[in-house]
Amino acid sequence: MFNKHQIKRNACQLFGGQAKCGYDWWWHSFTARNEHTGEEKAFFIEYFLCNPALGDNEPIFGQLPQNKEKGRKPSYLMVKAGTWGEGACQLHRFFGWKNIDVSFLVPFLVKADDCCCTETEMCGSISISNEDVLAHPEWMCQSGEMSWNLKIDKKVAFNVGYGASSLFRKMQLFEMFWHVEGMKTEFSGEVILNGEKYIVSPENCYGYSDKNWGKNFTSPWVWLSSNNLTSKISGKKLENSVFDIGGGCPKIGPFALKRKLLSAFWYEGKCYEFNFSKFWTFTRTKFDCKETDTQIIWHVEQKTWRNKMVTDITCDKKDMLLVNYEAPTGEKRHNRLWNGGNGKGVVKLYRNNKLIDEIICENVGCEYGEYDK
Repeated sequence: MFNKHQIKRNACQLFGGQAKCGYDWWWHSFTARNEHTGEEKAFFIEYFLCNPALGDNEPIFGQLPQNKEKGRKPSYLMVKAGTWGEGACQLHRFFGWKNIDVSFLVPFLVKADDCCCTETEMCGSISISNEDVLAHPEWMCQSGEMSWNLKIDKKVAFNVGYGASSLFRKMQLFEMFWHVEGMKTEFSGEVILNGEKYIVSPENCYGYSDKNWGKNFTSPWVWLSSNNLTSKISGKKLENSVFDIGGGCPKIGPFALKRKLLSAFWYEGKCYEFNFSKFWTFTRTKFDCKETDTQIIWHVEQKTWRNKMVTDITCDKKDMLLVNYEAPTGEKRHNRLWNGGNGKGVVKLYRNNKLIDEIICENVGCEYGEYDK
């Protein structure tokens, strides 16, 4: 049973060695509608912490030439927000650690100026001019203005199990940890993007909330999730369903577990899990991600003793972003990390080799990227 909420895993994990070389982020994505036109638009908001023990009054950017020469690692809170589709953009706002309020208790709290995130709400604003972008390439973003004020209600969790257990977290064995407190999340409130107001409603936001933390990023990097699902067999909307796929190449210390994905499908209240850490289920995974001139394409096949899930998703590159992060080491390894919220495709779900359902997926959150090692 993977649908077990555990907000302890959502607490800030930047202690011990990860305080000097580590990141921790809380990611949220959802769909909203223009207040006047009804236009549908997909958004994302993230609160990204890096290297607190190295912090100062001002943010430290690892990409600045003078910091590279001195071997200075990045240290800041980066508030990342933006939109996919027409006018896709990512906006970044940075704070030095002396200006950040972070609670390591449960439930978590991250706050700096008017930007705040907790388990149940988030707010903030970013404003970046074209001149700012040209003057500060180390900010790794585009220009624009966005503000938000949202309530958060996390409905379905994907508790990945041993990989993020208390013991593994304390020992900090994995290079990149993952916990999904709200793979189905209901958001409510508003977003203002470049002067246009968008309304976020629980019944059609198709929301998602998770977190990652660790010392570096996986490659390949794969993520797929959607709760805007329709049965091809019955023609009905699946109101109590969501799937989530993530991973790529998990590392435990120096050892890489190549081409491993963790997946869960909450199908109308029933659990279908494909988790390599639960060895007794004999989970087997094959996946292929590729880039064409116009699209990113994902094909994932996973099996256990009884269940099978086949996922085929595409997303148009014109609706996606190349999202930017620098690792806690100061390196910027991922330079083609494609990220989107308008993917679409089909998932086929089987039990004992019999088709349970063929499911149309829309508003799919999706990500793919690899870097040369």
